[in-house]
Amino acid sequence: MSWSSVTFLGDSTLLLPSAALLFVAALFSSRRQVAWQWALAFGVTGAIVCSSKLAFMGWGIGIRALDFTGFSGHTALSACFWPVFLWLVCSRLLPRFRHLGAVLGYGVAATVGISRLMIHVHSPAEVVAGFALGCTASAAFLLWQRRVSLALLSGLGLAAALVVPMVILTTGSKAPTQSLLENIAVQLSSKARPYIRDDLHNGRISLGVLRFNQ
Repeated sequence: MSWSSVTFLGDSTLLLPSAALLFVAALFSSRRQVAWQWALAFGVTGAIVCSSKLAFMGWGIGIRALDFTGFSGHTALSACFWPVFLWLVCSRLLPRFRHLGAVLGYGVAATVGISRLMIHVHSPAEVVAGFALGCTASAAFLLWQRRVSLALLSGLGLAAALVVPMVILTTGSKAPTQSLLENIAVQLSSKARPYIRDDLHNGRISLGVLRFNQ
């Protein structure tokens, strides 16, 4: 398996519909508050990632010394989604298996982070920050559920949670998230083009934000 295949485990094409599926499945369970807790954890993670990327693309806000232009979205969303997903898949099993599922999920997320480094699309600081962000969100969600002993997914919900991501994985189509954020950043900041990583290191960012890059 190539690193490009591994990195798809963190792509929005896979994780956004899968996260929505978990929300719907939990919403129709006996504990509806779990659905809203999940929406909060995943939604806040995505919002922070997008905000950091827009801040750099539109206004050049980054950290030059760390080569930081925003949280790694693939890593952050993976660290938020996969531990929760595997925990829920194991929700009908004994607690130790649920815990094992969550640990395996963090392992998947870490591997996605490594893949982002291997294909040279993120710096170590961006991957570490993304992993920390996603882990914080998923850990908060799992702590909210620490006393849950009932199965949270119905048989149909469990089947969908397993089958749908596998079907999406076979398509291999990637979401145009980067280009969409670039367009939004240009519109919001009224720039001719979005800032890129080279601008951070070559001094092409305005003096008004250079203090973030020392």
